[in-house]
Amino acid sequence: MSPHTVLLADDHDLFRAGLASLIDAQPDLKVTGQAMDGLGALELALRLRPDLVVMDINMPLCDGLEATRLIRSEWPAARILILTVHDEDAKLFEAVKAGACGYVLKSAISAEFLRAVRGALAGEAPLPPRLAARLLEEFARLAQRPARQYPAGEDPGLTNRERQVLEALADGASDKEIAASLSLSLHTVKTHVRNILSKLHAANRRQAAALASREGWIRSKSKST
Repeated sequence: MSPHTVLLADDHDLFRAGLASLIDAQPDLKVTGQAMDGLGALELALRLRPDLVVMDINMPLCDGLEATRLIRSEWPAARILILTVHDEDAKLFEAVKAGACGYVLKSAISAEFLRAVRGALAGEAPLPPRLAARLLEEFARLAQRPARQYPAGEDPGLTNRERQVLEALADGASDKEIAASLSLSLHTVKTHVRNILSKLHAANRRQAAALASREGWIRSKSKST
């Protein structure tokens, strides 16, 4: 079985080289590229399509959060693990909103870092325990908040594909059914759903579908028949 490919993005040469050595020493992992700024990470990610991008936040030209947004906008299925010195709630929430799949601190020991990398590759969302608890608290708070009210005619910025996914959600389709009907991978569908919830400020799929139907952003089959 071929090793999983990893792209590293960090502006500190010695730190990045140390991570590369650690990763390449693992039989199931391989560094496929290295970038020293966000723009380089964007270019390499879109060209190499690695299984995982490990992204520092503070980098020149384009920081890691903006690079994450840009990569995910061009390649929604990208898996990006944020690596940072910041143990702050605000940075965590920004990373999640940008589309990161996990968050690991630079103070982590090697075993913790590798566990986060393998977890991200397995589809998990690795987070430091304290930050994971804060994230759950934030989602619980958002779930109690009513969906945002949009002025008449305001567009939430959904892409055509996101509208297709949202229409299918409104018709009660499961992620697997949506993936089959739109010829997408299950992971890509889940990514679109996450982006939809973020753009509509909705707590869940049902709330997003109800809001979109009410505002006329989609036309569900159930309403047109």
